[in-house]
Amino acid sequence: MLEALREAGTDAADVGIEVHVNSGWRSAEYQDQLLREAISTYGSEEEAARWVATPDTSAHVSGDAVDIGSFDATAWLSEHGAEYGLCQIYANEPWHYELRPLAIDGGCPPMYADPTHAAAE
Repeated sequence: MLEALREAGTDAADVGIEVHVNSGWRSAEYQDQLLREAISTYGSEEEAARWVATPDTSAHVSGDAVDIGSFDATAWLSEHGAEYGLCQIYANEPWHYELRPLAIDGGCPPMYADPTHAAAE
């Protein structure tokens, strides 16, 4: 993940775009805290699950996901991320990118609507 981000960040910087990671690896405990906060915010586990994965399913916990800051960076990665194995996975989270090395040759997989659809598979 780090190598892919460094390469993408360097190439994005060459065209004037700064790629900032707002969130990367998370402990299972921190991911669970985020989920509990989302339940409090959204009022139900079902609605919270659209925005925050469980510790067991979160790619942040496994170290394979990052949340990217700035619209310019997410737009650039949307267009070029597959070249580095970085893919937007959820249609409702344009800032969330996961490492998918096979994307380098085959392109990114189709996006899920949100994390609940990924968890169902």
